[in-house]
Amino acid sequence: MQNNTSRFSNRVEDYVKYRPHYPAAMIAFLEQQSVLQPGMLLADIGSGTGISAELFLQKGCAVLGVEPNREMREKSEVLLKDYPKFFAVDGTAEHTTLEKHCIDVIIAGQAFHWFNQEAARAEFTRILKPEGYVILVWNERMTGSPFEKAYEQLIAQYGNQYKELNHRNIDIAVIEQFFHPAGVTLTEFANKQVFDYSGLEGRLLSSSYMPTRDDARYPAMAADLKQLFDQFQEDGHITIHYATRMYWGRIM
Repeated sequence: MQNNTSRFSNRVEDYVKYRPHYPAAMIAFLEQQSVLQPGMLLADIGSGTGISAELFLQKGCAVLGVEPNREMREKSEVLLKDYPKFFAVDGTAEHTTLEKHCIDVIIAGQAFHWFNQEAARAEFTRILKPEGYVILVWNERMTGSPFEKAYEQLIAQYGNQYKELNHRNIDIAVIEQFFHPAGVTLTEFANKQVFDYSGLEGRLLSSSYMPTRDDARYPAMAADLKQLFDQFQEDGHITIHYATRMYWGRIM
């Protein structure tokens, strides 16, 4: 299996352009719950290109973006250069390199399923302030409509290690164990992306388990994707729906 820290090295541009962001309602909710306040110091673990970090920076928080992949980390520094409170850190969930009890909130967006959970929990406990929160969030792609079912089937057909790497393998029992003995709350938000064909292809290629453009399987995959797009498009566009699932609570 490919080293998880390097899986996205050749997908940075597609990741930036085509990965879903998180709904603004998520941030408003955290403010209402007094989990998030301006001026807080956040650690964004597995921060990637900074998609999740930017939401919190816009609210006046400082964010340490902990990301082991060099290409992704360097891209985040470019994209977030206008935010003086963003600092990229070469580290992992299991070894962040951050100081003890310095963090108000830990956020992991689309990343927790890559972690060694036992080691990450110990590290989170070390860097988090005693009353700090942990937020785990995923944009979970829906698979209910005819298009969504066909798209899921295409991914299963061409994806490399898709079943093994799918974040859906992390069920509620695993998450509850991570937060144990404290409780965890699940809050959901609706989210979506609207693509023309080029955007849909970019979205597919942004996933680490899909063939890249220089892969021998790419032409057949692209042909099947185009056929799927032509079948289900409306006014030249396809909509991908997500449930943004946010698990939040304290771990100590």
